[in-house]
Amino acid sequence: MTNANLQARKTKIIARGQGNMYPVYVDHAKNAEVWDVEGNRFIDFGAGIAVCNTGHSHPKVVAAAKAQLDKFSHTCIMVNPYEIGVELAEKLTAIAPGDSEKKAIFVSTGAEAVENCVKIARAYTGRRGVIAFNGGFHGRTNLTMALTGKITPYKNLFGPFPGDIFHAPFPIDCHDISVKASLKAVENLFKVDIAPTDVAAIIVEPVQGEGGFYAAPTEFLLGLRAICDEHGIVLIADEIQTGFGRTGKMFSCEHSGVEPDLITMAKGIAGGFPIAAVVGKSEIMDAPLPGGLGGTYGGSPVACAAALAVLEVIEEENLVSRSVQIGAIFNERLSTLQSQYPMQIGEVRNQGSMIAIELYKEGDSEQPNTELTQAIIANAAKYGLILLACGFYGNVIRFLPALTISDEIVNEGLDQFSKLFAEAVQS
Repeated sequence: MTNANLQARKTKIIARGQGNMYPVYVDHAKNAEVWDVEGNRFIDFGAGIAVCNTGHSHPKVVAAAKAQLDKFSHTCIMVNPYEIGVELAEKLTAIAPGDSEKKAIFVSTGAEAVENCVKIARAYTGRRGVIAFNGGFHGRTNLTMALTGKITPYKNLFGPFPGDIFHAPFPIDCHDISVKASLKAVENLFKVDIAPTDVAAIIVEPVQGEGGFYAAPTEFLLGLRAICDEHGIVLIADEIQTGFGRTGKMFSCEHSGVEPDLITMAKGIAGGFPIAAVVGKSEIMDAPLPGGLGGTYGGSPVACAAALAVLEVIEEENLVSRSVQIGAIFNERLSTLQSQYPMQIGEVRNQGSMIAIELYKEGDSEQPNTELTQAIIANAAKYGLILLACGFYGNVIRFLPALTISDEIVNEGLDQFSKLFAEAVQS
């Protein structure tokens, strides 16, 4: 079996909308390394889009899932619940930022978590409007596409979208959008589009994911918290990509000290098993009536077992601290590369192991270098790398290594990336 053969079969039978970045078909993976069906080895700097924070097939996670499968695979937590689900909810509410009493619900995907946050906020406030931010990404369902602040490829061809969704600029220093301007834009929405007494929620990523790995300044999150407190608005932190040690804290909100009212959790929660959660202040979480929240597969017992194992691994292997160490290595190596290519690499940034470089033409932030970004991604496999792009203009390379990756593999991968980058610049 070859990659080319499998790609031909895939193209014939799977709709083009569910495309794949690389024609590389995985045979097996371990920690931060992936091997394809042809025996080629790749260093994974994507971790399944920040899902495998504990690495591919961590022995403890695999063992927990197998043990649960031996007991039962499904009953539906809304029909016959199980202790393992209760235990996971207890642990998630305990590690969530802030001192408020909290409750949790389980769903299957990040988009479902976001949608349920909106439902909960509307039930609690009796209001309709939701404010999101330019460049934000919140999912691919109809409501979450409306919240997402980027047209192509997420929203193109899929309208109309639900109403009562409003967007404001996200503060980004390198693009001359200040915290003051962003907060002022939110206040302007109250004058132009929707009264604050009609706004149920404001949703924000503490670090924008698909938008370009821009961290929300502490001043901005404090400003949003103040606006929400003043007007009785629910503050939702979308921690789907930033959670579970990714940013050098268990959750990115902890960097600012801001306690959100509701938090979405997914991706890194269970080492690749499909589960997501909403955790929030008990009074708000209890607003919907019984039966108003849930789903058939939400809180899969196998995924709950995997998630509990992931939390144990994060604690036992000190992966939150390790995330900071990995980020520092990347930052140092990529900053050295930036000094060699100052006209191409406009900015190196990271919060823990959520790492990015932004590419410009002629060192000009007004000229995003989408072409160079695409060339790097297209040729990554030749250098034995799995890389991801992102950004409002498609000009950001993002790095999301497993938090269990060794320094040796990090440096080997960055050596290969430096060669890849040099070739892409010269071609």
